This record gives sequence, C-alpha cells and structure tokens, in this order.
Amino acid sequence: MPSHDSSAGGNRSYSDIAIEDRYQMLIDAVRDYAIFMLDPAGRVASWNSGAQRIKGYSPDEIIGRHFSTFYTPEDIAAGKPARELEIAATTGRVEDEGWRVRRDHSRFWANVVISAVRDASGTLLGFAKVTRDMTERTRLAALEHASEVTTQMQIARENEQKRIARELHDDLGQQLTALKMGVALLQTRLQMVTGLTEPLAEARELQAQVDTMAASLRRISADLRPPLLDDLGLSSALDWLVEDFSKRYGIRAIARVPTDSDTDEFAALTIFRIVQEALTNVARHSQAHTVVVSLKRAEDGCMLDISDDGVGAPPVPTAPRDRKSFGLLGMRERVRQLHGTITFDTKPGAGFSVHICFPESSLKGDRSS
Repeated sequence: MPSHDSSAGGNRSYSDIAIEDRYQMLIDAVRDYAIFMLDPAGRVASWNSGAQRIKGYSPDEIIGRHFSTFYTPEDIAAGKPARELEIAATTGRVEDEGWRVRRDHSRFWANVVISAVRDASGTLLGFAKVTRDMTERTRLAALEHASEVTTQMQIARENEQKRIARELHDDLGQQLTALKMGVALLQTRLQMVTGLTEPLAEARELQAQVDTMAASLRRISADLRPPLLDDLGLSSALDWLVEDFSKRYGIRAIARVPTDSDTDEFAALTIFRIVQEALTNVARHSQAHTVVVSLKRAEDGCMLDISDDGVGAPPVPTAPRDRKSFGLLGMRERVRQLHGTITFDTKPGAGFSVHICFPESSLKGDRSS
C-alpha cells in the first residue's frame, strides 16, 4: 500500500505527495460509505471514518484482520468472502448486496463493491472495497411495497363488497319482493275460499317478517357499499351516512358538506370510509349527544373534521389499545393513502375531534408521490 512518508520513493516530488494527501483527506471525509483497502490476501490495510461509523471498528481494532470478519457465519461457511475476492481478481470487480455484520454483531443490509487494484505491470496490489449501509433504504422500500399491497388489497376488498352488495340488492332483494307478492296473492286466495274479509293474522305476520328481512337486507347492502356513493357522489353519501347514524344510535348528527365534492372514485370511497370509522368510534366509545361532520373544499385540497361532545379520551399516543386505537390506525392508513395529514384533539371530558387535510392532487387521482 502507498506510504505517506516523503522519504519513501525518493523520486516523488512534494506536489505529488500533496495530491495523495488530498485524496486521502477526501476519502476520510466520506461518512456515508465505508471505503478501505485490502491486501491481496484479504486483510484490511486502510480504514476511513465512514467504515468506522458503519461497521463500528476503530482502525487499531480492524487493520490487519481478514475482511471475512464483516460477513455472516452462513456466508463464511459458504465460502463467500474468498469467492468474491477471486471474482474481483479475475474480472476486475464484483458487486453484491446482502447482510453484513458490525462490531457489536448486529446485522445491516449492505451494497458492496470490491475492485482489484493493480500496478502498471498488472501485478495485483490488493483490493479497494466500498460498502454502503442500505438498511434504511431497504426498510423504506419494503414499507412502500407493503403500503402498495395494502392499497391494492383494500381496492380489491371494496370491489368485492360492491359486487356482493349489488347481488344482495338485485338478486336476494328481488326474491324477497317476489315472496311478499306471493304471500299477498295467497292471502287473497284464502279470503276467496274462506269468505273472510279481513286478512289472516298469520299472513299479516308473514308479510311483516318479509318487510323486516328486506329492511335488514338494505342495511347490510348499504353498509357493504352505499349505492348513493356510486349513483350521486360523496356529498349525498355522507348526508345519508350521518342521517342513518343518527337514526341507528340516537345521537344527534350534523353533516356540513359541499353539494359537489369533485373527487375521484378512490378518494371519495376513502373519505367515506374514514367518516364511517370515525362515527363508529363515536357510537362505541364517546357517550356523546352530538357529532358534527364537516367537509370543506379549498383551492389546495379539502379539510375533513369530525367532532363530538362526548367523554373524550387520554392523549391519543397513550390511549389504551382497546379503546379507539385500532380504529384510529385504520383511519391513519386511509389518510396516508391520499397523502393527507391527520391530527387528534382530545382530553378527558372535553370530547374528541379528528382533523384531516388532503392535498388537491390526491383527490383527482394523482397519488404517485
């Protein structure tokens, strides 16, 4: 390896040594990459500050040791360090990504490039090794992939719910209607045979049961996929949701939404599900008398607020998991899918408020960023 001693190689000028020093200073200043030299046998011959930061060894601890120290036991058993040196010596370079081991035995995902270093005559002097810690980038990529998968699963689930809702409404709903008509026809025939002018009590009861079944079917179908959302848009669907919530739970609910929400299908469905989840939390936990749902449009996006006058809760980060947190996690995930922001305002005895902002681009289908 080259020396920084001016007495070595007496034919070198001072200016040449200064340039080498500049290169060394540059390498030492790099902290995002581990840059170091190996001798031909694979022993560490130099060590920069980036190598110390990433791998945890000081120069005194690592120089002279074989570079296989950085590999996992599995890779060492498979002969990977020696094989990579052999490939680099033969082809001039080898690149690899995989697990590496720090001084404290923790593992990190690394991108590694090993390049052969030869003199003018072609004699192998050693290897230059550059390592980059890719753990955070890999983790972010995995999270992004998981998020994409979650979004696609959610879309698939919503499409399936839409299909089931349509089948319930169109198929089973028609069968119930036909059943009710059949009961009415049977009742008429019985009256003609028996000469009774009043409908039979049993027939009245059967018709009432069919009506109850039809109402339950409409409710289940609407919960799966509200037809108003597809037919009339988000504003009408939110009006219906708030009105249905008030009737179902006896809590006064107020909707303040624009007449035209102007959002694409995915954004409209996501906002609807967020409000639905928030109202479910109100019904389950708040003991509220009133809840207000407000959707406001602006040039740069829209703001959604859901506030109740219930018992409130401890600050959300410390709220018990069995209280509202799972519902809030679902809301956070849906907000993230539209690149929005969500905050909570609550304290015991002072109600619970959810404040959400969505950028305009995410409401029109641009969710690539």
